[in-house]
Amino acid sequence: MIRRRWAGYLFLLPYLTLFGAFLLGPLIYGLVLSFMQHDMLSPEPAKFIGMENYSEALGDAYFWKSLRATTLFVVMSVPITIPLALLLAVAVEAVNGKRQMFYRIAIFAPSVVSVSVVSLIWRWFYNKEFGLLNALLAPLGVEPIGWLNTPLTAMTGIVVMTLWWTIGGPMLVLLAGLKQIPAQYYEAAAIDGAVGWRAFARITLPLLRPALLFSLVMNLIGAFQVFGQPFILTGGGPELGTRVAMQYIYQTAFQFYRLGYGAAMSWLLFLVIAVFAAFQFRMMRER
Repeated sequence: MIRRRWAGYLFLLPYLTLFGAFLLGPLIYGLVLSFMQHDMLSPEPAKFIGMENYSEALGDAYFWKSLRATTLFVVMSVPITIPLALLLAVAVEAVNGKRQMFYRIAIFAPSVVSVSVVSLIWRWFYNKEFGLLNALLAPLGVEPIGWLNTPLTAMTGIVVMTLWWTIGGPMLVLLAGLKQIPAQYYEAAAIDGAVGWRAFARITLPLLRPALLFSLVMNLIGAFQVFGQPFILTGGGPELGTRVAMQYIYQTAFQFYRLGYGAAMSWLLFLVIAVFAAFQFRMMRER
């Protein structure tokens, strides 16, 4: 028994080593760094300053503006992504044979492309002078539109691009959840007259709750951590309307070299994500 137990730990050792070196270690170091004044442009060594970085962040108007931009992105993207992913999953599940495999691959395919490539493609789509969208609207007599020229339209463009790029992931999760529901439940419900929307509301949604909760929480966390799309599409503009929290943290830490202050803002963002995730778990937990 002892030999088997140690064999299990030995098999886990490579993963635990990488986990500690590349995740747990940097996480702890970032927490310690958030209580330090670590300015890489300063000749003075890092020193402990307690909660001063957190106090500065809570009074930083630019940090709050970046949080508002992040929240706007979350509010615009998450309530669309999950229902649309569920709709696509139900539609794909209704298809039989090889066509279902084709639709699954077609919907998920954009997710395997890197964010830089996707953002560059969509930046061309949104270009006012020679973009694809304006070229499609030109025959209809529509004047060229600056899709990324105002904060609201720019954020809407980022949401649309992100939706097209990431919808495949939650769709596959929900599709897997649908396949786990026994067909006998629908047959028994049909005998009692529960078909169509009634069967979906009484059987599908309740039994799909774990997959819905997982997709919702993961999508929420990913939305709060959005960075590549606004960074490449708009650079945070116009008027800093799309400079999200992750971009402001990146600029603070790696462009202005204030690593301690950037770490403190990262942990504040983590607390925001944790609160929203805990709220969702409480609202959708199993009863």
